[in-house]
Amino acid sequence: MSLWIPVTLAAAAFQTLRFMLQKSLSTTQLSATGATFARFAYSAPLILGLLTLYLVMSGRDLPALSPAFWLFAVAGGLAQILATMCVVALFKQRNFAVGITFKKTEVIQTALVGLLVLGEGVSAGGFAAILIGLLAVALLSRTPGANGSWLKQLTNRASMLGLGSGVLFAISAVTYRGASLQLGETEPALRAAITLAAVVTIQTVVMAVWLGLRDRAELKAVWSTRRVAVWVGIFSMAGSFCWFLAFTLQNAAYVKALGQVELVLSLLASTLFFKETITGREIAGMALLGVSIVLLVLAI
Repeated sequence: MSLWIPVTLAAAAFQTLRFMLQKSLSTTQLSATGATFARFAYSAPLILGLLTLYLVMSGRDLPALSPAFWLFAVAGGLAQILATMCVVALFKQRNFAVGITFKKTEVIQTALVGLLVLGEGVSAGGFAAILIGLLAVALLSRTPGANGSWLKQLTNRASMLGLGSGVLFAISAVTYRGASLQLGETEPALRAAITLAAVVTIQTVVMAVWLGLRDRAELKAVWSTRRVAVWVGIFSMAGSFCWFLAFTLQNAAYVKALGQVELVLSLLASTLFFKETITGREIAGMALLGVSIVLLVLAI
């Protein structure tokens, strides 16, 4: 079995755990911005520390980091900040499983972004899968008990947050792959670690400055929730490293497609942990999205 497959499955599991903790924090103690910052602030020291330890013990030096590497890293880092904020805000609008499902439209959008940015295209079958995925989004876009046209439901706050996060996560996935590919012949695990360390450092600095200027109370809240937030950082570090390693090893569209196993994990978390009710429409939408993902895997 190719290494990228178990690595991607591990990434999905760690990410589900991280989003569960962020949902709990964002609905009780932190804002969407604070819950997002907690992820980066508590993972950055771990990532930088482990990378430094490896370089010192192995006697290795950092490879040259080109302007193209930093361009990809900055673009991906900023896109991921905005995407994570969208998802955490979405958790306040809809249940956990549907929030993750909206986010997972990124797999369809990653194929499109990959074509535009890295020239990694999809076939006619891939576009057919995209159309099926759009039907799934239409099912999921309708808020339970709400009245109004399909277009109104598709453009409501929850739907726009979910779809927006999918676009932004797709951009981050493709640009992270682009950054790692700039590191040449360095072994995949080290390429992933270096890219991750650069990105998380950028994200932590940007968000710390933003909150320092706009909402210092939220900075204090992130510190006061450190007993839980540190686990957000640990799961984030583990999941991010697995994602970055998978992107280094394989086309981002394939990685994101397999990562849809997170839908199953989020459904289990939604019903067993958060005690949320999943409607028949939502189950149908998630199932249809799953079909589109399978077809996409077969087509690309």
